[in-house]
Amino acid sequence: MLVLREAIRGATDLPEDPVGKAPRQRCLTTATKQIIFINRFFFPDHSATSQLLTDLTFHMARHGYPVRVITSRQRYDNPSAGLTKRESVEGVDIYRVSTTQFGRAALVGRGFDYLSFYTSVWRSVLRVARPGDILVAKTDPPLLSIPALRAVRRRGLRLVNWLQDLYPEVAMALDVPLVRGPVAKGLQHLRDTTLRAAAANVVVGEQMAEIVRSRGIAAPVHVIPNWCDDDDIQPIAPSDNPLRRRWGIEGRFVVGYSGNLGRGHEFETILDAAEHLRSHPNILFLFIGGGHKFDELARQVHQRKLDSAFRFFPYQERAALTHSLSVPDVHWISLKPELEGLIVPSKVYGIAAAGRPIISITARDGEIARLVQRHRCGIIVEPGRGHHLAEELRRLSADPSARAEMGLRARAMLEKHFTRQQAFARWDQLFGTIA
Repeated sequence: MLVLREAIRGATDLPEDPVGKAPRQRCLTTATKQIIFINRFFFPDHSATSQLLTDLTFHMARHGYPVRVITSRQRYDNPSAGLTKRESVEGVDIYRVSTTQFGRAALVGRGFDYLSFYTSVWRSVLRVARPGDILVAKTDPPLLSIPALRAVRRRGLRLVNWLQDLYPEVAMALDVPLVRGPVAKGLQHLRDTTLRAAAANVVVGEQMAEIVRSRGIAAPVHVIPNWCDDDDIQPIAPSDNPLRRRWGIEGRFVVGYSGNLGRGHEFETILDAAEHLRSHPNILFLFIGGGHKFDELARQVHQRKLDSAFRFFPYQERAALTHSLSVPDVHWISLKPELEGLIVPSKVYGIAAAGRPIISITARDGEIARLVQRHRCGIIVEPGRGHHLAEELRRLSADPSARAEMGLRARAMLEKHFTRQQAFARWDQLFGTIA
């Protein structure tokens, strides 16, 4: 915590950037002020926070908002990417700052990447921001709102915290070294200070909103769920999907996982179910993506001699999601129960857009489980109940009409509550209120 404070305090102000003058005003609702977003990853990076931020900023620029993004030169899976320092894409001015490049493999190296980004982004905000501008701080890296608040106070800005997760609570739940006891309480105090000072706090789920409000945060808390490209991602029948043919999995019942498999997820329930399903070779577990636990899962699959029941593919290009998300007959989502309310898996929206049933391997009273139960668009399996999951998969594999009905209800849920345009409208309303 002291290192974080000193890293921020040690940053010096920089002279005004001659190319950093406010752009020509195009939207009356922003009252000539610009909106500046800060996040470690941005276009063309494929990570979830990057894609969400890209979608929102491109939308805002198309509708006349003067938008800037301050980000790193890294990609999520390539810390040495060296992306262009300054460019404009789809009307969004992008500033990419230099940081250390240790990457995500080791905790210490990741910490240095975080600290260098805090300092560089703080300097860059001071350089390009003008009094009255809106500064939107995401949560990658964690606690980004702390240096953001220092810049807000120094430049007379209005702060919006966009919380994809709650830190340090996530680290505490995962028993991350050093983030416990007095250190954790100190970080919570610093984080809460930024929430209280904000013009608005945006969270991605109802349970997350409950936790934030329970900490005595009087500043407005808005629930704006994440989204997917539901215009492009549409249900495709397995027989019409070219990826099934290309990957050689035609005729099999496919249980899919798409996206990051990280520390907050568990796969033991899936492995246990696969053990129970050895006598059902038509059932295939398909993994598309990456993450901290991706390689570990592949190793355990090999050790248990389950290779014939599993297939692994890397992240797919975003343009291919409409096909890759429609390859599985059902999708599963996992979240450790102790992380409920601290994280909301956003992959649920892509699954719903593809019109596929959702298997929620989560606490029964968790955010995703509540949606599945309320809209009858899948099944709920509590973590550790692999035998129950195997029984449900056997049932679903033999009942295509039940799968189709669940998939239709999943898509209907999305269209009623969680489309991208609905999320954009909520953000437009929020910025109009602040401005």
